Amino acid sequence: MKSALLRYATPFITGLFLVSLVSGVALFFHVGPAGFHGMHEWLSVVLIIPFLLHLWKNWRPMTAYFKRGAFAIAMVVSVGAAAVFLMPSQGETGGGRPAAFALSTMIMKGSVAEVAAILDTSPEGMTDALTNAGYTVSSADQSLTDVAAASGKTEMDIAGTLVSLGQ
Repeated sequence: MKSALLRYATPFITGLFLVSLVSGVALFFHVGPAGFHGMHEWLSVVLIIPFLLHLWKNWRPMTAYFKRGAFAIAMVVSVGAAAVFLMPSQGETGGGRPAAFALSTMIMKGSVAEVAAILDTSPEGMTDALTNAGYTVSSADQSLTDVAAASGKTEMDIAGTLVSLGQ
């Protein structure tokens, strides 16, 4: 069993890295199917397992890298590059885009009729579109949060539906 796991560690690292590479580039350029986001996140987490097996299998040769300056430089540059993304910018407190999330939350609390006006459609058109997409809309005065909950879906689901309606 151990030899089988170790035999497949490097091939799985290669395969999962290529999946992560393609999905990551697609996400960066905002192309490809919506499934790339979940694929990239989950399979990057799965990549940890073969990576650890690869380290275990190749530990002795890997220790030679630890003694070289190139390894230390690569680690410092990598951590520094990651730190840049965690620094607050333009009034943000870090951890994403709080203003965008706050706006999204405010919109989700809006009624179907209110959001229909924002999206330049009628309340009836919005109700029909949501119903055709599988949502249960009892009235145009119902909030999008309530529509999502009544339909057994999340706010992110309904947001994705609304974005696709606008395209």
